[in-house]
Amino acid sequence: MAEKGKLYGIGVGPGDTELLTLKAARILKTVPVVFTPKSSKEKESIALSIVRPVLEERKDYKRLMLVTPIFPMIEDKDELEKIWTSASEMIAQYLNSGRDVAFITLGDPSVFSTYSYIQKKLKGSYEIETVPGITSFTACAAARNEALVEQNDVLTVVPKIDDRLEQILEYSDSVVLMKASRNTSQLEQIIEEKERPKDIYSVQNCTRENEKIIEGFSNEKPYLTTTVIKFKDD
Repeated sequence: MAEKGKLYGIGVGPGDTELLTLKAARILKTVPVVFTPKSSKEKESIALSIVRPVLEERKDYKRLMLVTPIFPMIEDKDELEKIWTSASEMIAQYLNSGRDVAFITLGDPSVFSTYSYIQKKLKGSYEIETVPGITSFTACAAARNEALVEQNDVLTVVPKIDDRLEQILEYSDSVVLMKASRNTSQLEQIIEEKERPKDIYSVQNCTRENEKIIEGFSNEKPYLTTTVIKFKDD
């Protein structure tokens, strides 16, 4: 029986291929199977577009197995559970055949990544290594050439606003709104009306060729949009 393969969860960063870590690039140049999930059949995987230049450098590129499961952007927990289970079983088949698998994901694999659900399902049955990547919000701060937090500042990262918003704004020094394309005008108004002095900026397609830094909230709100609120209390 073949020895089981190893699963790598690889964070590919925010968009610029040059922001891949050396370790991520090394693994991607040798691993026989790359899982590159995408949101629909019609759309290309953004993570794959980031690592493609590295993969195409491989002498065996034509023999590389690219697997592109569909991970739709839905909130139905039962349906999501089925999707994660199916993907995990698919990956397990490759691992059981002795082949290593890289699961690539935008940003860092430990921050709101689909990889984490696959990781939990396979943990304990296979050798797993998670390779960190640069997050979108640290890349956004770098794009603006400003610190995200300083000294004893508290940073809060928010994927979706709910009734905890008031507490978040009250006790945070910097707030990162992930997936800012889901912001509502009501949410933006609440934040802007907060009496604490603050600086708000949004970055669209951070580190990519069409990167755009916007003062305040983004009106266009493409999928890769992150908003940073930095309070400026004395």
